[in-house]
Amino acid sequence: MKPDGNDIHSEPWKDEALFCHDLPTEPVQDVGLVLVTGATGYIGGRLVPELLARGYRVRVMVRQEHPVHRQLWPGAEIVIADALAIESLEAALEGVSVAYYLIHSMLLGRKEFVRADRQAASNFQRVAEEKGVRRIIYLGGLGDIRGTLSHHLRSRTEVASELGGGSVPVTILRAAIIIGSGSASYEILKDLVGKVPIMPVPSFGRTRCQPIAVRDVIKYLVGVLETPETNGKTFDIGGDDILTYEEMAKIMGEVLRKRRFFFPVYFGNLDFYSYLASLLTPVPAPITRCLMEGIRNEVICLDNSIKLHIPLNAISFRTAIVRAFNREEQDRVRTRWSDAYPPAHKLAMKLHELEEGPNYSARYSIDTGKDISKLFRSICRIGGNEGWFHQNWMWRLRGTMDRVLWGVGSARGRRQSGGLEENDVIDFWRVENLQRDRRLLLRSELRLPGKAWLEFTIEPAGQRHRLSITAHYYTKRRLGRLYWYIFLPFHDNIFKGLLKQIEERS
Repeated sequence: MKPDGNDIHSEPWKDEALFCHDLPTEPVQDVGLVLVTGATGYIGGRLVPELLARGYRVRVMVRQEHPVHRQLWPGAEIVIADALAIESLEAALEGVSVAYYLIHSMLLGRKEFVRADRQAASNFQRVAEEKGVRRIIYLGGLGDIRGTLSHHLRSRTEVASELGGGSVPVTILRAAIIIGSGSASYEILKDLVGKVPIMPVPSFGRTRCQPIAVRDVIKYLVGVLETPETNGKTFDIGGDDILTYEEMAKIMGEVLRKRRFFFPVYFGNLDFYSYLASLLTPVPAPITRCLMEGIRNEVICLDNSIKLHIPLNAISFRTAIVRAFNREEQDRVRTRWSDAYPPAHKLAMKLHELEEGPNYSARYSIDTGKDISKLFRSICRIGGNEGWFHQNWMWRLRGTMDRVLWGVGSARGRRQSGGLEENDVIDFWRVENLQRDRRLLLRSELRLPGKAWLEFTIEPAGQRHRLSITAHYYTKRRLGRLYWYIFLPFHDNIFKGLLKQIEERS
C-alpha cells in the first residue's frame, strides 16, 4: 500500500540520488520501528538513508555514538549496543518491530570471527525473541552448504542458523561478492588489475561467481521489508552475470583500458595469494584472506524465486564497476570498507581520554597571512592520491613497513579526496576530531609500541595566523620510548616541509 502525504512522505523516496527510487515495491506505513545493526559498515551505512527517505522510523545501533551520526542520519534514533554484550541489546531491541542484522566480525581475522559471529547472532536472536521483535532480515553469503565451504561462508550459514533458531521469523538474503564504490571486493580487483600487467591465474581463478551491485543489494534489503510474503524465507540474490574470477579481471582491465596478460599456474596456495593481494591493494590481509578463502567455492544463485516477489532488473558486472568508477570520479563515495577497519577503532583511546596527557609532544609552527578557511581546506587534502605534500616517500615507506607486518599500511587512502568528516580514514590515520577552520586531529592506526596522534591547528592572530602541527605520543613501554626517540630526528624535516606546502597550496 502506498501511503498518502500524511503518513510516509512520498517525495523524498523518489530522490534520484538514492538507489531505491525505482524499486518496484512501495513503502508501507504499518511496519513499526526498524532497527539497523551494522549501520556504520559498508551496507548498513547505505541502507539507513534509504529507509529514512522512504519514511520509516529507524533506530540505528552503534557501538559508540559519535556526533557525525546525527549528521549522517537526521531523524534516526541512535542507540549504543554491542551484540557481544547481551545486556546492551535489551535497550536496542525495545519496541522494535523489524531488525536488520548486518553484523559480522570478519575484520577480526579468521581465527576469531567464526566464534564471535556465532555468539553475536545467538545473543541477538535471544533478546529479539524476548522483546517481541516480529521479523529479522539478514544479509548472508552464497554457497552450496552440501559442499565444503570456506570459514567465511560457513560462518554466514551458521549465523543464519543461529538467528533462525527461535520463534522470530528470519528473511535471509544470500549474496556473492558485492561490487560498488568503496567495497572491499571491488577495490581488491581494481587495484590488482591496475597494478599487475602479467596476471597468473591459479585453478581457483576459474571458479564461477555471480557478483551483485551494491545498489541491487540495497534494493532487495528494502524490497523484502515491503513484501510481507518474503517473511521467514531464504532467497539467493545475484547480478545479471555469472563469471569466473578470471573473466571479471578481464572485464575490469577493459574498463580500466589496461592490456593485461593472463596465464594459468598450478601453484594455488591461498595464503600466499591473499598476502600478496594485501600488499598490492588497499585492503589489509585479515580481510583479503577471509574473502579469498571463498574463491574456491562456486557462488551462484541456485534459487531465483526472489524475482517473483521483487522483479528487479539487476545491472551487469560491467555496469556495476563503471558506476563505481563514476562515483569515485565524482568524489561521492558514501561508505567504504575502511569505515569499520580496524575493528577496535571505535573503542580506541582518544587523546582527550589520556588522564595525564601524552608522554611526548613535538610542535612545529609557522606564521602566515593566508586566509584561515583556505589553510584548513589545504590541510584537509593531505593523504590519499594527493600524498603528504612533502617527503612522500617517507610516509609511503612507513606505511609499507606496517603492511608487511599485517597492519593497515598507507594504501587505504581516503574515501573522498575533497572533504573530511570525523571517523574518516587518511592512509594509516583516522580523523578523531575535526573543528572547521580550527583543528584536525588524526589518530594513528599503525602497529606501534604506543599510541600516536597528529594535530593540525590554526590560531587566529590579527592579520596573521599561526599554523601548527603537533605530534603526540603515549607509551608505558621502554620499546615505545625508544621508538619515539628513533623517529624524532625525522620530525623536523617532515613537518616543517609539510607546513610550508600546506601554506603554499592554500
